[in-house]
Amino acid sequence: MQLPEENIPLLQQELSNDFNLPVTNNKQQLIDALAEGINHLIQANFTRLVNFLYRIDISEKTLRETLENQADKDAGILIAELIIERQLQKQKMRARFKSQENIPDDDKW
Repeated sequence: MQLPEENIPLLQQELSNDFNLPVTNNKQQLIDALAEGINHLIQANFTRLVNFLYRIDISEKTLRETLENQADKDAGILIAELIIERQLQKQKMRARFKSQENIPDDDKW
């Protein structure tokens, strides 16, 4: 999924409570920084990582399939990409429903 540059700061803001991310407008730098934090959690606090993935709604099935299908890649990078993809999906849904809130008063219930 293509990451529009204008979404990077919003993604950083959404993820800043869980990861110490550098301020950047570069997609690859965001992925690398997120992957570093994820790899740290894999080694130091796997339960916290699992809870985080559950909280942001990354399915266990999707995670397992991604890791199995690309076993030769860095797990931190793969998980970071899943996180970013999921957060972008949430942003799109929020924008879609927000635009539906602009209903004329006569049409509201």
